[in-house]
Amino acid sequence: MEQQKPIIELKNMSKTFYGKNGEVHALDGIDLTIYEGEIFGIIGMSGAGKSTLVRCINFLEKPTGGEVVVAGQTMGSLSEKQLNEARRKMGMIFQQFNLLMQRTALKNVCFPMEIAGVPKAQAESRAKELLELVGLSERADAYPAQLSGGQKQRVAIARALATNPQVLLCDEATSALDPDTTRGVLALLKEINKKLGITIVIITHEMSVIEEICTRVAIIDESRIAEVGLTEDVFTSPQSAIGRRLVYPEDHTVQHFGGSRCCRIVFDGRSSFEPVIANMVLECRAPVNILFADTKNIDGQAFGQIIVQLPEDELTAKRMLVYLKEHGIKAEEVAEHAV
Repeated sequence: MEQQKPIIELKNMSKTFYGKNGEVHALDGIDLTIYEGEIFGIIGMSGAGKSTLVRCINFLEKPTGGEVVVAGQTMGSLSEKQLNEARRKMGMIFQQFNLLMQRTALKNVCFPMEIAGVPKAQAESRAKELLELVGLSERADAYPAQLSGGQKQRVAIARALATNPQVLLCDEATSALDPDTTRGVLALLKEINKKLGITIVIITHEMSVIEEICTRVAIIDESRIAEVGLTEDVFTSPQSAIGRRLVYPEDHTVQHFGGSRCCRIVFDGRSSFEPVIANMVLECRAPVNILFADTKNIDGQAFGQIIVQLPEDELTAKRMLVYLKEHGIKAEEVAEHAV
């Protein structure tokens, strides 16, 4: 198996802001490696430091300590000219699109090429190709005010691709969009990753975005990395307290189980078409009460959890737990107030 090649390496990186009220440690001892061609997610609550982290990758914010290495270049050792060239290899898209309102979609995509000194005809030709890639070739002459939120973000993606970047940094790129539009934008990013081989870094506070598109994920909490792993591993078995809060939100807590035994069944990649609960009920000849369910179908595989209230009969309850174990299904008994 071919060894993955790092494209972004953060080594003991820190960032401290100094102000009238003293020091604010936005990032503390960040160690992270992102590989070429992957879609990598960084998730955390508001104020955790994730947006500062992504801005430190392209040196829009200069880290206070540690190193940032992108495509083999140590960013802190570059001259201003070299740094600008390195940044052109890192496209960026934002939550609020940041389009120039006085420019058409085509001219917005041309803008970074103008700055880079690309001839006008060549820039317009490239911009048309990119608008076609994002599905907006017919809206080339439209101004941002004439576009929907999803269309604006697609123009922003086309603009970010204009300088042929190796990395695409997405800072809360879908937070301002409705769920259907978000799915469309994420599908587009996945297609771009597949077609062009661009490494994509997704910054978000939404676990659903991570589940939909990311291969690996880092969870950031209180300025530090709490957990890193494959998305499916973090989703099915979070190791950190913040990971459990993100995967099992507190507002889904089941308040009353009626004093009965309860079981959490975790789905970590079984076929979505296997009726696990139905088969268990048929085999053990007793019903269960589903108290909570949060499962997702990702490429034909089931991920998530279901909490069931087991039958009052002790023997039947034990038989169900044994059935799950024997069939290789991850299950655990939980307290009456747990999720």
